[in-house]
Amino acid sequence: MGLVRELNWRAWPPRLPEQPIFYPVLNEDYAVRIARDWNVKHDGAGFVTRFEVESEFLSRYPVQQAGGQTILELWVPAEELDDFNAHIVGEIQVVHEFR
Repeated sequence: MGLVRELNWRAWPPRLPEQPIFYPVLNEDYAVRIARDWNVKHDGAGFVTRFEVESEFLSRYPVQQAGGQTILELWVPAEELDDFNAHIVGEIQVVHEFR
């Protein structure tokens, strides 16, 4: 979250080489499970964020069902993240924090 803060809450930082895809998830329950059950265990903290992206721009990314009916996400290639960031509307907000 420090990197997002450094970007004034308006962009996601570049992906690491081992992270070729940015996976924004599409429902809060799924995001909470990732942050609480996975990120805390592996990183010591987990955050759920909320942000808006221009819907016309998002139409280029089909919704991916990565498991059950509510496990929905977008798959944004790392090389397209700057373009994705340019279409964020407003600020990225932290809505849950787990430690």
